[in-house]
Amino acid sequence: MVVYGIQLPVQSQSTLYAEPWEAAAGPGDLVAVARTADTCGFDYIACCDHVAIPRRLADAMGTVWYDPVATLSFLAATTERVRLLTHVAVVGLRHPLLTAKACATLDRLSGGRLVLGVGAGHVAEEFAAVGADFAGRGAVLDESVDALRAALGPDECPEHTGARFAFRDLALAPRPVQERIPLWIGGSSPAALRRAALKGDGWLPQGDPRDRLPELIGKLKGLREKAGIEEPVTIGALTEPLYVGVPGWDIGRRALSGDPRALAASLRAYGEMGVEQIQVRFRSRSRTELTDQMAAFAAEVAPHLN
Repeated sequence: MVVYGIQLPVQSQSTLYAEPWEAAAGPGDLVAVARTADTCGFDYIACCDHVAIPRRLADAMGTVWYDPVATLSFLAATTERVRLLTHVAVVGLRHPLLTAKACATLDRLSGGRLVLGVGAGHVAEEFAAVGADFAGRGAVLDESVDALRAALGPDECPEHTGARFAFRDLALAPRPVQERIPLWIGGSSPAALRRAALKGDGWLPQGDPRDRLPELIGKLKGLREKAGIEEPVTIGALTEPLYVGVPGWDIGRRALSGDPRALAASLRAYGEMGVEQIQVRFRSRSRTELTDQMAAFAAEVAPHLN
């Protein structure tokens, strides 16, 4: 069974994917898109994470990056069922207890809808500014995942002892609604894939081409089997940019467009290779065109995905 989610517009405005209309958009546009996702059967809405962008990267990455917990908490109050995904939280920028406090609160306020996606991060200046360890960010993330498992687990007074973090005899409340918040690991490097296989409830690839995914999925499953991990893992994929129908404008050569059934047939290839959730992105020239595309996808493409 393949489900579909979406990374929200507006909240991150990298020049790699943001549409021109997003520059003048704001909270009302985020609410409209989130509500459309909620009513149209999207599995999740997602929000990225960066604390600060250095000048050297500003032209490529943009400087608008909403805080994921604040944004998803705001949108939790305007939606009812759609899950709330951090894609991805750079947890090495914060102590695990700070992350756990924010995430447990979000899960409680949303009625148990958080999916915690985490990644190592890639901006050295960002780590330096907050006094975090950039060179050791992989090891920090590995331990942070363990610490978050404990802090978001069943005990109000969780315990963790590691090389970098240790806590005990500290009450952490409110507790999450979910007994186990899904923890999805982002990234496609060998280290990220191994981390997802051994520590994750799910894997969020980094936009890998279709032809590379089967090999990576096979490696992930092989690592889990070798480690004796029998619990299921949710495998994701980022699809090509989409446009339902025939566009009357240039949507770029990589985008998929056309008849809804043909789009569904193309996207079914992801399910056939073992993907269980696809993150879709639509080309659009306005908020209205985006929400119309989302509704068209849900009504005309999604019923034929499985």
